[in-house]
Amino acid sequence: MASSLKAAVASIPDIQNSPDGRCVAIDQVGIKDIRYPVVIRCRSGRDQHTVANFNMYVGLPHNFKGTHMSRFVEILNAYKHEISVDSFMEMIGHMSKALEARTGCIEMSFLIFLDKAAPVSGVRSLMDYEVSFIGHMDEAGTKVHVKVVVPVTSLCPCSREISSYGAHNQRSHLTLKVLLNEFVWVEELIEMAEQTASCELYGLLKRPDEKYVTERAYDNPRFVEDMVRDLAIRLNQDERILRYTVESENFESIHNHSAYAMVRRDKRTADAG
Repeated sequence: MASSLKAAVASIPDIQNSPDGRCVAIDQVGIKDIRYPVVIRCRSGRDQHTVANFNMYVGLPHNFKGTHMSRFVEILNAYKHEISVDSFMEMIGHMSKALEARTGCIEMSFLIFLDKAAPVSGVRSLMDYEVSFIGHMDEAGTKVHVKVVVPVTSLCPCSREISSYGAHNQRSHLTLKVLLNEFVWVEELIEMAEQTASCELYGLLKRPDEKYVTERAYDNPRFVEDMVRDLAIRLNQDERILRYTVESENFESIHNHSAYAMVRRDKRTADAG
């Protein structure tokens, strides 16, 4: 059966491997927006089943007509049972070797759910977070950025200062994108972000919890500038992180626009103070 299959495949023309005479190299070619079930390794030691969205590309030399699109899916299938930063790096190398490419890129986005206890009642619920692994391979090696979007609460310091009672607050997104020197759990990045906000979010709150988070935010006001600066200081002090981008976006409750701030640092080449 195997020999007859090989013979049948050999008899079919491989147009993608044919030469191309236009002398135009392609920077990225591959597949985009393919959803695939994956298993994510979590800090708790448990595996979490989720669905990830993948973009997978390689560079194509000018003398090749096309790449082998089916091989991208074959590679996904080989790694579906466990995804971590380490196995993600292996996947990029596997892809580049299988497609005989000098450069490659995989972007993987997915949701993880963390079990959280409410601050007073202790009632447990799940919170979802958007996570991305973004990997690039070239002659210099393989690099993987980890990106996480963390929803939090922010309360305006100016509003609290000028009002006789109350202050306006809003739901905010803190986004971290980091290049790692050593392994860091995604959950650690989430906790760093939540600790710089006015208050973190929970999936389920009872009345004592709601009182707590309201008062916690009031006692801990933050501008978008405060959150990115405080988070940048933490990342500057963490030797496991080589480069980072921190963004804060407040979805304003008294305006029809967002407030935004961003800090970007490469700790290897610039003063991160």
